[in-house]
Amino acid sequence: MALTGSLAAVRAQTPPSPGFATAFSYLEDLLRESSPARARLRGIAPGKSERIELGHGVFAMEQVYDAKARADGFFESHLKYIDVQVVVEGEEVIEVIDVSRIVVKQVYNADRDLITYEDAAKASRLHVPAGEAAVFFPVDVHMPCLRPGEAPALVRKTVVKVPTFFA
Repeated sequence: MALTGSLAAVRAQTPPSPGFATAFSYLEDLLRESSPARARLRGIAPGKSERIELGHGVFAMEQVYDAKARADGFFESHLKYIDVQVVVEGEEVIEVIDVSRIVVKQVYNADRDLITYEDAAKASRLHVPAGEAAVFFPVDVHMPCLRPGEAPALVRKTVVKVPTFFA
């Protein structure tokens, strides 16, 4: 089941493991206003992303983008990694639905750790403002990066990938 809320609340609900410990240590640093990690994220140009190796098989994808209209999004899930998504600046909407309630569109691509799905009208909508987190396990099909309103909105975000074997 997906977890959402403040970083502290989400951390309290994840299992204690080396993977999650590595992820949350990085995230706490990234959320500090004056940290080098925060400066690095602020230095990424819109439309670009950067992979940061964190150790223990954990890595982060730091991203800067304009949140998109729902029509431009797609549902996805992963088998090898659990996503810990944190909006650092801006805000977005993420839709989420249990894997048992949605139809596979593209079967698992092991190179990309990605399954894509048909649209689902009955997904839950999560509003994720700056500083909040969402954790998606393999059963949590999600559509991230959506605009909270009609206007484009710049988002600075990180997605930490925690190997499922460390969960």
